[in-house]
Amino acid sequence: MKALQFDKTGDLSALRYVDVATPVPGADEVLVEIKAAGLNPSDVKNVLGRFPYTTLPRIPGRDFAGVVVAGPQALIGQEVWGTGRQLGFFADGTHAQFVKLPANGVALKPVHLSFAQAASLGVPYTTAWDALERSLVTAGTTLLVIGGGAVGSAALALAKVRGARVLAAARRPEQVKDLQAQGYQTIQLDKPEDLGAQVNAVYAGGAEVIFDTTGFWLPASVAALATFGRIAIIAAPVDGHVQLPALGLYRKGGSVVGINSLLYGVQACAAMLDQFGKFFDEDLLPLPQGLLESPLAEGLERYAEVNQGRGDKVILLP
Repeated sequence: MKALQFDKTGDLSALRYVDVATPVPGADEVLVEIKAAGLNPSDVKNVLGRFPYTTLPRIPGRDFAGVVVAGPQALIGQEVWGTGRQLGFFADGTHAQFVKLPANGVALKPVHLSFAQAASLGVPYTTAWDALERSLVTAGTTLLVIGGGAVGSAALALAKVRGARVLAAARRPEQVKDLQAQGYQTIQLDKPEDLGAQVNAVYAGGAEVIFDTTGFWLPASVAALATFGRIAIIAAPVDGHVQLPALGLYRKGGSVVGINSLLYGVQACAAMLDQFGKFFDEDLLPLPQGLLESPLAEGLERYAEVNQGRGDKVILLP
């Protein structure tokens, strides 16, 4: 089969488009013919060596949608989607024509999603779902989502389905306009010291949950937090350190929740996809738009573009 593969890390030139053996599923495994695979920034970072536990040689790629072609009889021919921490790191991933997984590591694809749309959602939506679950967002929860990227947009959409009160925040004017066009009340981020006043003007007493998807607003979020509130984070500055106003945090009884999608294997992610996937077929979640679909054979170019900051969601088509 055709695949992208790297046998060393540190430079994208290590990534090659090659012929490799098609994997053979064992007992309680499935072989999925990949119809579409998402390209995430973490896939690029993997080739660059940011994940020291990756074993080599390795086919990268986490998110996928496809058709089961071998495995338990009940699954053969089913359209499925999935993601998970094994893929691309210590098991071969999805930037290939086929991928082998545990049979309970795939979820049935929502009918309303195309293969490309489904492949674009794995990491962003499971990350957002985990953040809402672990920071206890339910109906009526006042939530601030900081950042206009894929995870932030997923969190807003999923929180809306849960009946939470949602407020978005973004720095770039075009992100603010886009979020407003989606129907979300949105504040424009400027000076960190102003965040508390901006949020308190909307939520008297602060937000019960703040989800910072950027890695830069944790210290400022403390002033915007309600009593006994939770701040969820998925990123940090390059050196991994922030100056946290601990006095303000503990006086409010606040807590910080770390969210890391790489803590969840394909089985756990399949369970998440099953939980929120139905909302796409019930027309409660927006269908992805503006995807850049590209042949897998051009994957090396797409990796380079994502590494340079390309904003479009790239979908590789074997």
